[in-house]
Amino acid sequence: MVTPPESPAPSAEEWAAKAADAVESALDTVHDKVVRPALLAGRAVVLGVIIAVVGIVVLILLAVAFVRLLDVYAFGGRVWASDALIGTVGCVGGFLLWSLRSRRSSEG
Repeated sequence: MVTPPESPAPSAEEWAAKAADAVESALDTVHDKVVRPALLAGRAVVLGVIIAVVGIVVLILLAVAFVRLLDVYAFGGRVWASDALIGTVGCVGGFLLWSLRSRRSSEG
């Protein structure tokens, strides 16, 4: 029977390099599996909040501009007329949405 030649024992420098490579590999795996998705989710949440706040501000500014245009140009300073028009449009829209609602089935 032929025995393979024995390899020399690894030196301390080789052990240190292997240990450093193992730690680096473990950290890369953790970063790829945990840290990166958490960072992406955090960025998405922050960006979503910023977009929502900017959208709300834009909608409010457009509503104010619309009311001002009605007050000044459409009704010549008669604020009650623009308020009545916007209220009527809101009520009609609400009635339409109310009529389109789905009925709950009664259980029981």
